[in-house]
Amino acid sequence: MTAPAPSSVLRSGPPDPERPAVEVRGLRRRYRGAGRRSRGADAGYEAVRGVDLEVHRGELLALLGTNGAGKTSTLEVVEGLAPASGGSVRVLGLDPWADRARLRPRIGIMLQEGGFPGALTVAEMATLWHRTLDRPRSVAEALGMVVLDHRAGSPIESLSGGERRRLDLALALMGRPEVLFLDEPTTGLDPQSRRATWDLVRSLLDAETTVLLTTHYLEEAEELADRIAILHEGAVATSGTLHDIVSRQPTRISFAVQDPADLDGLRAVLGAAVTCDQQGGRPRARLETFDPPAVLTALLGWADGRDLPDLTVLPGTLEQAFLDVARTPASAPTPAGAR
Repeated sequence: MTAPAPSSVLRSGPPDPERPAVEVRGLRRRYRGAGRRSRGADAGYEAVRGVDLEVHRGELLALLGTNGAGKTSTLEVVEGLAPASGGSVRVLGLDPWADRARLRPRIGIMLQEGGFPGALTVAEMATLWHRTLDRPRSVAEALGMVVLDHRAGSPIESLSGGERRRLDLALALMGRPEVLFLDEPTTGLDPQSRRATWDLVRSLLDAETTVLLTTHYLEEAEELADRIAILHEGAVATSGTLHDIVSRQPTRISFAVQDPADLDGLRAVLGAAVTCDQQGGRPRARLETFDPPAVLTALLGWADGRDLPDLTVLPGTLEQAFLDVARTPASAPTPAGAR
């Protein structure tokens, strides 16, 4: 794999405040197979297939996807840890692979696993990290931000999984990054620590830090993200604000019925598919709509005083959108925000 040649235009001049902090265009990443001249299935695996992303300054983009969707493979290229096989990536106007020496002091990276030596204490590890940075926060400040200062004298090997994640975050924040990459930052954290981390991330956003986040916690994306992109088999399947994504999902309406034959009249009124299944031994009518007020009005008119037992109206959710993407066979990559 070879990195695309850096553009002299992108590498010169003052930063453009109107330009996105992170720009990804047609990104591809292929893992080579065995052998120099391998062909067919052995030629390698394309984990990222034409991904387009933008993250604006002071914004948080949450990158979601099933296991193997290409989240970490994408993030590693954007972080400058691996070259792209195709397309282009710019972070703060720089190529993160070709210009990594210039870019590294301006970014913070929290990997899924820090891999720090277990025999060192928290303070010793933080001090070593501190010495590699240009304008770092103090060790005490960084540990205090993640509420780990009381464990400063403890060996890393004695930390819980959640405490290790908080140490990873402290070191990622120590260099006062303009752009922060968070790969599954709250895995292993208890609910209280997770919400404290969310509050910390919000404070960073308020201070105009740009954040690219991957997470398996949909609630985390709902709470923090300005925009969301869902990857599926190496491509962006859908993206936009939470409202954008949820509004593309139908509202689901269901209610119990005594006699499924009664639904023939409802089908005539709505002119839409109304299904019926058995749930707990009792028939249940189900329908989906993008116009719930009109459908509910028609439904109540059809009922005409009859009971609609256990009537349930469920608006679209991020989980519903995620599951729909996960069930859909991958197609050609879709530009971010196109659907």
